[in-house]
Amino acid sequence: MHAPRTTLRRSLAAAAALPLLIGVLGACGYGSTAEKDDKVAPVAKGEKVGGLDEVRIGYFANVTHATALVGLQKGLLQKELGGTQVKPQVFNAGPSEIEALNAGAIDIGWIGPSPAINGFTKSKGQNLRIISGSASGGVSLVVNPEKIKSLDDLAGKRIATPQLGNTQDVALLNYLSEKGLKVDPNTGKGDVSVVRQDNKEIPASFESGALDGAWVPEPTASKLVAGGGKVLLDERKLWKDGKFVITNVIVSQKFLKEHPDVVEAVLRGSVKSNEWIKANPDEAKAAVNAKLKADSGKELPAEVLDPAFKNVETTNDPLATTLREEADHAVKAGLLKDPVLDGIYDLRLLNKVLKTEKQPAVGDAGLGTK
Repeated sequence: MHAPRTTLRRSLAAAAALPLLIGVLGACGYGSTAEKDDKVAPVAKGEKVGGLDEVRIGYFANVTHATALVGLQKGLLQKELGGTQVKPQVFNAGPSEIEALNAGAIDIGWIGPSPAINGFTKSKGQNLRIISGSASGGVSLVVNPEKIKSLDDLAGKRIATPQLGNTQDVALLNYLSEKGLKVDPNTGKGDVSVVRQDNKEIPASFESGALDGAWVPEPTASKLVAGGGKVLLDERKLWKDGKFVITNVIVSQKFLKEHPDVVEAVLRGSVKSNEWIKANPDEAKAAVNAKLKADSGKELPAEVLDPAFKNVETTNDPLATTLREEADHAVKAGLLKDPVLDGIYDLRLLNKVLKTEKQPAVGDAGLGTK
């Protein structure tokens, strides 16, 4: 078989998977390490918010984290924080960011829905709150078109996801189940072989012919297309109005309680970053690439960056009903017991900022703090 480039140019994981899933549920990034990013942080100027010296912010070097990438690169977050210095930290996986939040190593973070759900339920609702949305979309099923012609050709194929139990893994397992294809959620074996592989490794495996396709976020999806793949399914087509949460903003409950003024300032920066992205799409795309280069040493080529950026929509709305649905998908797939999500959202400061910015309030689907 030839490779594509050659031919085309409501709680915890199920008991059996508990030890593994606690460590891995929800990663959307490229690995499991965190790197300090002080070298590109804008200099703090002016009065410190609430007298606080610094606020530590985590995020991924992914296009789906465009709000954070642009907000940091353009200094929009730092501007709102005045003399309180932003201390950015790059993470490659959701579990490591949750661990950092729990350990007090970061205060606020951009992160995917599955690690937020897992972190909240594992701590019985004591460690974090989702305080804003950030991005929707940006996930596709990309396949080798010589091996898979249609969605009816998935049986017997090898399809990758970034990690066992992560957001895309849950989406693929749910989709296969709805198609009547059975897969063991823990081993990935069944009518379709679900291969859990790091995002950064998937393009090479795809090119070698070891994979027939992958359900992945941006920019990995666009990398596969640039390597000869074809988008067989854009996940937006599976959701009402084509919207589903891919990135949220979370905060430790301790930091939220002790420094609400700092949290509000970060949210102002996030909202203004999203406004700037929408008003300046070309400059925003360039800013995303500049930050990716600063963080990883590499920028994305145009044939990857352009479609990846286009496929992600930044939004302040956390799209709370879709978070609830994503949790339900994990339950159906056998990766979660029914999680209790009451209180996972605290959108009061966000809605205060949105009101000041003359933007409509957003809802928590009944999952907010009382």
